[in-house]
Amino acid sequence: MQRKAYVPGVAALLAALLAGCTGGSPDGGGEDDPKPGDTATTAAAQPGRYRTLPEPCAAVSPDTLDSLLPGIEQLTDEEQREKAYEGTATVTYDTDRKVGCRWKAESGTATDHLLVDFERVVSYDNAVSDDDRATEIYTKKEEAADIPEPVASSSDAADSPDTSDSPDASGAPESPESSASGSTPSSGASGASGASGASGASGDAGGAPSTSSSAGGAPGSTPTALQPRTLDSLGNAAFLDDALNASKQRSVTVVFRTSNVLVTIQYDEQPATTTDVPSSEEMQDRARKLAGQLAETFSD
Repeated sequence: MQRKAYVPGVAALLAALLAGCTGGSPDGGGEDDPKPGDTATTAAAQPGRYRTLPEPCAAVSPDTLDSLLPGIEQLTDEEQREKAYEGTATVTYDTDRKVGCRWKAESGTATDHLLVDFERVVSYDNAVSDDDRATEIYTKKEEAADIPEPVASSSDAADSPDTSDSPDASGAPESPESSASGSTPSSGASGASGASGASGASGDAGGAPSTSSSAGGAPGSTPTALQPRTLDSLGNAAFLDDALNASKQRSVTVVFRTSNVLVTIQYDEQPATTTDVPSSEEMQDRARKLAGQLAETFSD
């Protein structure tokens, strides 16, 4: 029986077809190649600077606590005094993310409370850094505090041009007759009011600063210069809030952000009598000093 002839050309064609089915495109690129301008992977956002938090109940020195909580030094029992210095840790379920400590002390004139809280922010979104996420949380806290817009101070008014020598609204200069006739009554009125005003001013200036009133405001209100506001040179961003409730309890809160950590200080004082009003200036000064000390611990 005669065999069929083997055609080499047919074998070559079959091999070429088979290679076309299993191989890549002629230019060497596959379907999984990235499109022009795309990257195969997206770079993760930078993590925050801080991976741990300080021990909150050890973050405030005894000297600072003496200033903020005068009642501690008045404790005669040594064991009670040591316990007051130690403070009480706040309840938390993740000490790597959030910790805090509270202190309380009663004196003969007031009861003082102090809270220090640390929160380490971690972003679980690869497109958002820890710092950016911490900034979002801080911004919400500042907005919730409803910090007012800055207002012009009395010094700004003092710098305004003096218009006392300018003509009156009608544009006509004052006549000598009217000036002379009006000088005696007006000077007498101004003298009476000036005397009473001067005596009131001298009485306020000569005595000790009153905690129950403030310049330009109702008794117990916060002076303009001490109103809630943002603070400079404290962390990456900071603000201070000051509130006085109906029972004359004043609460001063300072919040600042440093990288991915938020620090909150809440300082409250309740006077023993409703006739006393805690001083905004003193409480704000103490709270800001503590905030500065805590900020320095993060910069080390």
